[in-house]
Amino acid sequence: MLKTKRINQIQDYVLEHETVSLDELVEVFGVSKNTIRRDVQMLVEQGDLKKVYGGVAVNHSTLISFNDRKVRSQLEKQKIAKLAADYVEDGDIIFLDSGTTTFEMLEFIKTKQITVVTNNIDFIVEAMPYENLNIFSAGGMVERKTKSFASFKGEDIFKTYNINKAFMASTGISLRNGVTNSSPLETEIKSSAVKKCSEIFLLVDSKKFDKYALTTYCELKEIDYLITDQLPNENYQQYAMEHDIKLVVPEEAPAN
Repeated sequence: MLKTKRINQIQDYVLEHETVSLDELVEVFGVSKNTIRRDVQMLVEQGDLKKVYGGVAVNHSTLISFNDRKVRSQLEKQKIAKLAADYVEDGDIIFLDSGTTTFEMLEFIKTKQITVVTNNIDFIVEAMPYENLNIFSAGGMVERKTKSFASFKGEDIFKTYNINKAFMASTGISLRNGVTNSSPLETEIKSSAVKKCSEIFLLVDSKKFDKYALTTYCELKEIDYLITDQLPNENYQQYAMEHDIKLVVPEEAPAN
C-alpha cells in the first residue's frame, strides 16, 4: 500500500473510532509499529490528531469541517433524523442546531407546516424551495468550518421567539462530561436552547457515546429525548431511567 494512501486510511480510521491504540493500528494496517509511529507523527504534525497514552485520538481543538462530518455515518444519521422528525408536528416552532444529523431532518419535515429557527446555514439554503417551512436565521458570525451562525448572545434569540422544541447535535456525550461540542462559539447558543426550550431532543449516533469535546453545553440529565441508532450500554440506560430521559432507537436497532 502506498504511504500516502495508508496515512489517509489511518486518519479515517481514527476519525471514525475517536481513540485507538498503536497496537490496534499495527494489526489493522499490517505494518510495523515504527511505521505506524511515523505515520501517526505526520498526522499529529498536521494538527488532525493528538497523541494519547499508548495511542492516538482525534484532535477536537481542530474543528472537523461540516462537509467532512456530513458524510460520516450517513445511514445512521438518516435513521436518527427520521425518528426525530416524527416528533415534529404541524404548527410547531422548533430550533434546529448546526449538527450534520439535525441537517438530515430536512428530508423528513419538508412537507410540514412549521416554523424553524436555526443557525444551520446548509439547512437554510436547502430549505428555500419549501414555502411551508417558515425559516428564521439565528444570525451572528459565520463559523465557516461548521457552516453555522455563532454568537455569544444566544439567549437573545430565545427571549424573542417562543420555541417549543429544540433538536440538538453533539460531538460527543458522556455521563461525566455531559453533552459536548468542539466550537466554543456555538456553545452559547446551544446552552441557551437547552435552558429556554420546553422539550430538548438530542440526536447522536452510537459512535459518540463515551466521547467528549472541548466544551460542555449542558448536562445529560437536561435532555428530554435521546435519539440514537442503537441502544447504549446499561450505564446509559440506567441513567436515562433515573433522569426521565426517553431513549429512542429504530425498532430493529441492536443493544450496544
